[in-house]
Amino acid sequence: MTGKLILLASALLLSPATTACAQPADPEQGRFAPCGSAKRVTCVVDGDTFWYAGTKIRMADINTPETATPSCAYEAALGARAKQRLEQLLNAGPFTLEVHGRQVDRYGRALRVVTRNGKSLGAKLADEGLAEHWRGKRGDWCGGSGSA
Repeated sequence: MTGKLILLASALLLSPATTACAQPADPEQGRFAPCGSAKRVTCVVDGDTFWYAGTKIRMADINTPETATPSCAYEAALGARAKQRLEQLLNAGPFTLEVHGRQVDRYGRALRVVTRNGKSLGAKLADEGLAEHWRGKRGDWCGGSGSA
């Protein structure tokens, strides 16, 4: 009788009905480097924008300091750190690209929340002080000075 119970328990643990409830694995993965002058396929533009498999993606849940046109030295330095950290996070393992609201912004970028194991990588950047949660407009990284 004990052998039959073990066999039954094993069958239940491995059945599709019990494994279907498990969270699906993150399907996306790439090797990211900073974007340069070459064709952009899979690279990091700044702390909240990257190219993945030829698609330009803007992280929908955060905003990071500008790196191309910073308003002050502090914004430039923090933006560089955010860009480097995003590259590390994307290269750390598989991730998921989720649509929350609009699919594309006014610049044609795909708007996605990037998650790993169900947790936002953007929220991680915000928790580390490298981003702000998106509130519909860019924040002021220079304390209102706007000068370098």
